[in-house]
Amino acid sequence: MELVGSRRIHTTMQSKLRSPRLLLLSLLLLLFLYSTTTLLRRPTSPPPCDLFSGRWIHNPKPPNPLYDETCPFHRNSWNCLRNKRENMGAINSWRWAPDSCELSRVDPTRFLRKMRGKRIGFVGDSLNENFVVALMCVLRVGDESGVKWKKKRAWRGGYFPEFDVTVGYHRAVLLAKYKSQPRPSGEADEDGVKGTYRVDVDVPADEWINVTSFYDVLIFNSGHWWGYDKFPKETPLVFYREGKPIHPPLDILQGFEVVVQHMVSYIQRHVPAKTLKFWRLQSPRHFYGGDWNQNGSCLLDKPLDKDQLDLWFDPRNNGVNKEARMFNQIIKNELRTTEIKLLDLTHLSEYRADAHPAIWLGKQDAVAIWGQDCMHWCLPGVPDTWVDILAELILSNTKTE
Repeated sequence: MELVGSRRIHTTMQSKLRSPRLLLLSLLLLLFLYSTTTLLRRPTSPPPCDLFSGRWIHNPKPPNPLYDETCPFHRNSWNCLRNKRENMGAINSWRWAPDSCELSRVDPTRFLRKMRGKRIGFVGDSLNENFVVALMCVLRVGDESGVKWKKKRAWRGGYFPEFDVTVGYHRAVLLAKYKSQPRPSGEADEDGVKGTYRVDVDVPADEWINVTSFYDVLIFNSGHWWGYDKFPKETPLVFYREGKPIHPPLDILQGFEVVVQHMVSYIQRHVPAKTLKFWRLQSPRHFYGGDWNQNGSCLLDKPLDKDQLDLWFDPRNNGVNKEARMFNQIIKNELRTTEIKLLDLTHLSEYRADAHPAIWLGKQDAVAIWGQDCMHWCLPGVPDTWVDILAELILSNTKTE
């Protein structure tokens, strides 16, 4: 009886000792299941907003443009209000709506306040000039004392003294250094070449090589001069590297690719790391029925439909506007592993065949001399949407006070 009793006591004690362990294990299991379920149910953060993918929405009662024909930074042929371009109200009645978020119109005063003491620079061809004019006209709404600025060898610029903000544009159409090399007089001309343009693919143009440390934000572009209309067979581009001609010789598209490689490398190595860097992709042209020197026109009264875009711009269709996507692919490939941010304004601009100066150029006989302008943009107009996007990206990527 004593043995049986002692076994019962021992069993009871073991049971009492196991119970806390079981309870603890049960609690741990419940805690694990709860935490797992909570994590699964927790809402994920939304994906970053893609400002470049979306559609144009018509607004029958659009807000007034932020500036008009009196903006002192205007360039004559883009001042479509002063040149009395038809349908300006319709041009500015479309709003870009990104697919996954909202794009607000820039608040010039808020932007200037956030950028106090900072400097924004554009480097490239006249499409970046078109862009910078829009930005300066918008910012002057926030500081009416804004004045023209041409220091540091800037081609064009503005200074906004109330906020100590500087905007500059440095014209460098190929980005790389290039110069004319006329054929010596008396030399044989059997091939029809009157001279060449030497391009040093590894040397930035003088217009911007020494100014990059001045800026807190830099926006680069190139591509619109890279064509046989600018450099025909009579005066072709000849490419040099390390001071010597490249062999075998490069065609224009190959030359563009090599220049982009070297300019990207230079930016990565020599532009300060603190500088916020963008590369703006191509602004599409909208010549219909021929190129600019073949009576091409853009007298359209509304944006293109989405299913029309490939007909106009896909290189496989070999149309007159195909170069934008061709150059974009080269640029994207070179920027893939860099800190330079893509400013992809191409797709949203492809729709807007209705928004160019066309025949309203502000000068008598301009169309007869240069053809319609279906490359640059009316101001106010599409570049104001570029400004909205750029301002959003600058503020979201810059430490401001």
